[in-house]
Amino acid sequence: MSGLFGSLSQNVTALNAQARAVEIAGSNLANVNNASYSRQRVLIADRGSVLTPAGPKSLGVEAQSIQQLRDTLVDQQLSREIGRTAALTSESEANAKAQAALGESIQRTDGAQDVIASGSGLAGVVSEFFNAFQAFAARPTDLGERQNLVQRASIMADRFQVTDGRLSQIQDDIDTQIASETGATSDLLLSVAELNSQIGGLELDNPGTAVDLRDRRQAAIEKLAAKIGAETRPNATQDGQVDVFVRDASGAPLVLVSLASVTNAIAFDGTQLTAGTAATPIALSSGTIKGLLNARDTTIQNLRDSIGAFAGQLAESVNAAYNPTGATGDFFTFNATTPSATIALDAGVTPVALKSSDSGSAGDNSLAKAVAALASAKFATASGDRIDGTFAQYYSGVVSGFGRTVSSTDGRLEDQKNIEALVRTQRQGISGVSMDEEMADLLKYQRAFEASSRMIGIIDGMLDVVVNQLVR
Repeated sequence: MSGLFGSLSQNVTALNAQARAVEIAGSNLANVNNASYSRQRVLIADRGSVLTPAGPKSLGVEAQSIQQLRDTLVDQQLSREIGRTAALTSESEANAKAQAALGESIQRTDGAQDVIASGSGLAGVVSEFFNAFQAFAARPTDLGERQNLVQRASIMADRFQVTDGRLSQIQDDIDTQIASETGATSDLLLSVAELNSQIGGLELDNPGTAVDLRDRRQAAIEKLAAKIGAETRPNATQDGQVDVFVRDASGAPLVLVSLASVTNAIAFDGTQLTAGTAATPIALSSGTIKGLLNARDTTIQNLRDSIGAFAGQLAESVNAAYNPTGATGDFFTFNATTPSATIALDAGVTPVALKSSDSGSAGDNSLAKAVAALASAKFATASGDRIDGTFAQYYSGVVSGFGRTVSSTDGRLEDQKNIEALVRTQRQGISGVSMDEEMADLLKYQRAFEASSRMIGIIDGMLDVVVNQLVR
């Protein structure tokens, strides 16, 4: 009798173990398309044995724990690659907006990049301005040419202001986006801290069992990596917990989350990202905010500075040629610090008041010719000028250089996406759900469950015989 009851107990525990295994296999299959889910496996092990007169006897098997199939090193590597991809993606998107604001098309020819006037950019209007001055020099008394010149000059000045305004607005939009990303990052930090708390509570006596919460925490960590390139490390005092940190300018870690607390809140001061009440600057290495700051402070600002130098040199040169004595009125007014944003026609420049010379003679076109000649004049920063080369050469170089920056960023982004995809594939091989494998496991555990059920039925029949038929 004790042998039958012992066998019954063994098969009951085996039945429970196989039922748990079927449940986990089903859960794996249900999450086959869940990118944040890591495959789980039931660890079925021997319950031990007891010594009987007939010798040691097994107590059967049981489902001891649920194992989550993750590789911490691969997870960390993927988080880093996610951060790098996010940085290049946001930088590329910001560059595309700046290119649209510039209004020039860039065409690659035999490995070089040439500027093609699109009709809405600066290249075309500057060319039309000098052509109008050339026509004015040829017919200085023609009212139509005078009107055309004033109109072209006004259009050019307006285009400089509009272009600078668009680029400035993009930088302002980037600031707004960074502020939004900072708020979302703060929410993610709170989420990781809360998940740390929940995992710590559930795993107090059963380490590693809060597998679903660990999946959620890893997903939040990867989102943090995409925002600010955050890194993680195991907490030194409590198993299963992670610290989230970034680095300052010296490379020292700034811990943002430790256990269940956000230890250093992050903020955006309009210039950079900071952490903690002491507002320590964060040296971002990757993430969306890093890419946005790169685009705002480097690519777009350099473009604005270059266009400002172009506008300043053009205004100064035209004024010097149009008003060589400095006594008869300039052609343009502008702020020397922000020339592209402030360049405008002088109030005295009208079709009637337009000068072709200082002599006042009807046929004298010396000033008009001097201004028209600036189209082919060469400048040098070594001589104190703002630009090098002719106006056309300089602006072509500015736009071509910007185009190369855009192209380089886009190329690096494509390469980075490929690297991230390789690491994702590597993790998928470790943590991803294989439908073939899970279906095989499901059938295996189902058959084992059926076998245990049949054994229980057989033992029940034997007990019935013993109790109801033999014992009378």
